[in-house]
Amino acid sequence: MRARPVQLESLRARILDRLSDFAASTPARFAVLVFASLVGIFTILFSLPVATTSGQQAPFVDALFTAVSVICVTGLSTVDMATFWSPLGHVFVFVGVEIGGIGVLTVASILGLIISRKLGLRQKLLAAGDANPLRIRKGPVSESQAVRLGETRSLLATVAISVLVIELFVAALLFPRMLLEGADPLSAAWESIYISAMAFTNTGFLPTSSGLEPYASDWWFLIALVIGVVFGAIGFPVIYVLRKNLRHPRRWSLHVKLTLITFALLTVGGTVAYLAFEWGNPATMAAMSLDQRILQSFFISSMARSGGFATLDMGQLDGSSLLVTDMLMFIGGGSASTAGGIKVTTLAILFLAAFAEARGVDDMEAYERRIPQDVLRLAVSVVLWGATTVAVATIVILLITDDVPIDYILFDVISAFATCGLSTGFTASTSDGAQYVLAATMFLGRIGTVTLAAALAASTRRQLFRRPEERPIVG
Repeated sequence: MRARPVQLESLRARILDRLSDFAASTPARFAVLVFASLVGIFTILFSLPVATTSGQQAPFVDALFTAVSVICVTGLSTVDMATFWSPLGHVFVFVGVEIGGIGVLTVASILGLIISRKLGLRQKLLAAGDANPLRIRKGPVSESQAVRLGETRSLLATVAISVLVIELFVAALLFPRMLLEGADPLSAAWESIYISAMAFTNTGFLPTSSGLEPYASDWWFLIALVIGVVFGAIGFPVIYVLRKNLRHPRRWSLHVKLTLITFALLTVGGTVAYLAFEWGNPATMAAMSLDQRILQSFFISSMARSGGFATLDMGQLDGSSLLVTDMLMFIGGGSASTAGGIKVTTLAILFLAAFAEARGVDDMEAYERRIPQDVLRLAVSVVLWGATTVAVATIVILLITDDVPIDYILFDVISAFATCGLSTGFTASTSDGAQYVLAATMFLGRIGTVTLAAALAASTRRQLFRRPEERPIVG
């Protein structure tokens, strides 16, 4: 009788050891496995009758789509999130976006740190894989990073503290405004915490059917949302460096400088573009005052980076504005952030490479630092995989959908890939088949194109020979 418990304990230990070895040796595959498992778990949770207001089981496509959107912190939905899900269903949404927004491997590392009060090398590597895609492959990695491996413990502490502090800060800004709108204190407290979490995780879900309509012209409320979205979108490595050296910009890493400058330029450029393209649009800003036009343009530009909140009907935007939004969504936010897209540093690296080529120099340089070629190869891979994902998803949906403008389909596909959540209305009204395609696009966009490629590859091989060189014609 005593042998059986010993055997079970031994079997459990072997399983945990193998799982730990698998996670440490192939963190990319482990991340995909964990994300897929979480999607499966939350699909089951959203399929429970108690998760819906009607008390009936949600259709499978709606449960699956919501689970993917929650874990991938996208914000797209096939149902009215405010009225379809019960209070327990909204608790599932809240918990899911917190896990998905922070990062599965980061959450696991934080929990391990809390429980064991120490962080081993394997846990550091897993957490570092969330913070830096260059670590998803085997082999040595240069420690000239925004956050070094030895600083992983401090980064995890920064993640945990920043999530708590920033979400509470944004909730504190929203709470009094909701009280002034007439909400009772208990509802205002829950809704302010819920919305602040959706802002920081760049998800964009709202707990009420009225959405942002009562606050559509409210500077205080909308700027509070922008604060939450921006802090979530710039990335935890940036927050970590700013926390340590806020008053000493010279100590900021190259990653931080590129992220902040590119992020700011895109936000300002998007604001100017929306202001110009929507100025005379009677369906959006034509009847607004100047200050409201500026506010709405700035708000859309900020939300298009992955925030997902909207005060205007995206389907009523001018075609030029839709294209600008497509580009902003595809770029997304900062690396190791709650935002999606190819990331702003990827765009910056591509421009730096183009400038270096135009000047006829071999090395990419910025702020007196040389950027190695493997970073450029990774940036090109990210863009190509992202563009391929968007193109294939758009073509498949076009084949199974009739009488829908391609710009609306492309908009929602990019929103799904970039885990943005803005929609022209196509996602909620389209067929089940198209919704499955959008769900797959959200999953691919969130786990990261580079992570997926590394997960599908058998392993990184060291090539012991070099082929003869020959230059094809380019351009």
